[in-house]
Amino acid sequence: MSHHSWDPERYLTYADERGRPFLDLVARIDATDPQRVVDLGCGPGNLTAILANRWPDADVEGLDSSAEMIEKANAQQVPGIRFEVADLRSWQPMHQVDVLVSNATLQWVPGHLDLLSSLVTRVAPGGWFAFQVPGNFAEPSHVLLHELAADRRFSPHVAGVARPAAHDPQVYLDALLELGCRVDVWETTYLHLLHGDDPVFTWISGTGARPTLQALPDELRDEFVAEYKQLLRDAYVAGPHGTVLPFRRVFAVAQVPA
Repeated sequence: MSHHSWDPERYLTYADERGRPFLDLVARIDATDPQRVVDLGCGPGNLTAILANRWPDADVEGLDSSAEMIEKANAQQVPGIRFEVADLRSWQPMHQVDVLVSNATLQWVPGHLDLLSSLVTRVAPGGWFAFQVPGNFAEPSHVLLHELAADRRFSPHVAGVARPAAHDPQVYLDALLELGCRVDVWETTYLHLLHGDDPVFTWISGTGARPTLQALPDELRDEFVAEYKQLLRDAYVAGPHGTVLPFRRVFAVAQVPA
């Protein structure tokens, strides 16, 4: 799998819209006085601060595999939060945590369903494991991306790039129930009203399309982007109030057996 890096500023272009699912996820965590809280896949750290505000007496840590994201997070100098580079696949806390949150991260980990059991073991008895993943990979924004990337002009350059994927709610429900957790799973489709030129491209170029765009050589990237933007304009037609981007997300909140 080819390596790609993240651009915190591009990711934060739609910070409010990307932050809404995090708020909806954390609102369903019924922890009252946790001591250790971890944001696994914290990105630029703007949402981790919400955890510190929710549980001001907790030790809060933000972890992300992207050095660029952690650099941005540390630049905020949020009191009471530590940010470090870590890979969730190999992360091992010194002590079990009371609240483990993973927001829009697991979809980047191939076979992440098999990781749920190990992540649950890193939560203290009676603690909480909550995650959210996009469920929109059958939508035009992704389908058109992969169809265009399969064109023979581009396909040799993007073979093996990271490609996010997730499961339906029932799959996560069954997996967490099998682990003995008390589980709340649901899905929500947000209708994001975006503005500006090529707003859907701006959105996805900061997340799902970024590995593909980075893998293309400079002389082909502009050609790819121009065609992809036109495909997105045709699929997401701008209306008088902006461009509507439907975005389905899948949520799971599990309390670990005491």
